[in-house]
Amino acid sequence: MQQEQTKKQPLYVIILLLLAAEAVFILPFVLPRIFRTTFLESFSISQTELGSCGSVYGIVALVSYFFGGPLADRFKPNLLMSVALVLTGLGGLYLATYPNLVSLHILYGFWGFTTIFLFWAAMIKATRIWGGTNKQGIAFGFLDGGRGLVAALFGSVGVLIFSLFITKDIELTSVEERRIAFREVITYTSIAVITIGIIVFFFLKLNIEKAIKTEKTSKLITIENFKIVMKFKAVWLLMIIILCAYYGYKMTNLFSQYAEQVMGYDKIEAAKVGTYLLYMRPVIGVVIGLLADRTKASLWIIVGFFLMAVTSLVFALGIINDSTPLLFILSIGTMAIGVYSARVLYFATLEEAKIPLAVTGTAVGFISVIGYTPDIFTGLINGYFLDAYNKETGHQIVFAIMCGFALIGLIASYKLYRHSKNKA
Repeated sequence: MQQEQTKKQPLYVIILLLLAAEAVFILPFVLPRIFRTTFLESFSISQTELGSCGSVYGIVALVSYFFGGPLADRFKPNLLMSVALVLTGLGGLYLATYPNLVSLHILYGFWGFTTIFLFWAAMIKATRIWGGTNKQGIAFGFLDGGRGLVAALFGSVGVLIFSLFITKDIELTSVEERRIAFREVITYTSIAVITIGIIVFFFLKLNIEKAIKTEKTSKLITIENFKIVMKFKAVWLLMIIILCAYYGYKMTNLFSQYAEQVMGYDKIEAAKVGTYLLYMRPVIGVVIGLLADRTKASLWIIVGFFLMAVTSLVFALGIINDSTPLLFILSIGTMAIGVYSARVLYFATLEEAKIPLAVTGTAVGFISVIGYTPDIFTGLINGYFLDAYNKETGHQIVFAIMCGFALIGLIASYKLYRHSKNKA
């Protein structure tokens, strides 16, 4: 039955799902990642203060993961997703007014509600149903890869808009001139997100909804469902894997900043670094997804953590500086392969671990509560060390911490691989 539903998905519905799945996160995450230093100076905030905004988002998201599942089963996905996109875009229009730090915290809390409570669980479950029994790797690979392509396109357009409103050499511009240009980027992005929300409401048709409705046992998240989910060893391992992989993903926020502060790139060149890496995500997503379906998803997660550990160690040792530009490009490219490989596949292991489809919503919510806690603390950790030490030393410390997380993830993913192999 699952595979039947998968075959019936119209192509435009899948494309629209991918578009919506990333558009909702552009304002809170992608723009601050690509325009890191511009974002900080435009709002006159420090690294730690930006990290605290992410913490507010993460705390709201923590609660939202639990309660978003039953909401997604009760209401139509096109309704929830469109409302989430429109509200997130309206928040972006407010962001373009450059609110003070208190208001910025409130805005990030609001985004935690719109992007997670209204959006997250339905997207994950719909993707699992779409992938059927044997195509979980390509389903989640296509989802994450498609999201990466959407983020890259948004990033490229954002850099273009920013450069169009900078009428002279970027190094000769004042902070106020850059603020004006960045306001245009935020405004145009917000309008695009709202527009996508309206399109989703009218054109994300009912095939996905019907597939979700066939799982009547997942209508409500109950204590019994939690008891079922907690019996699976794979659920606990997956919590650790997602926590470590997501920590690595959050670290990609620093690539553009590293390019500017350590490698000596100007602001536009640094923003392009972050954007170019996003173009790797769809390629990695599809390739790794295909490989995972021919072997095991957990095996490629192991490879991903290994690459993350090695490259983060290279950054932590301070080997990479403005005299080694080629090594910088190779290292961030390799790290991106590792990060995206782990990120693409962690939910694909739900099928591999034989977790029942009927409790997918409960499993996703339970795993996500711990797995996505880096939203709360990564920004604070990075902000503290980057503010407290000089640019080179601060980056070495935060990448050393990332190396520790990658090693923990490597151990957990190896245990998951052995566990699923024994179950098979």
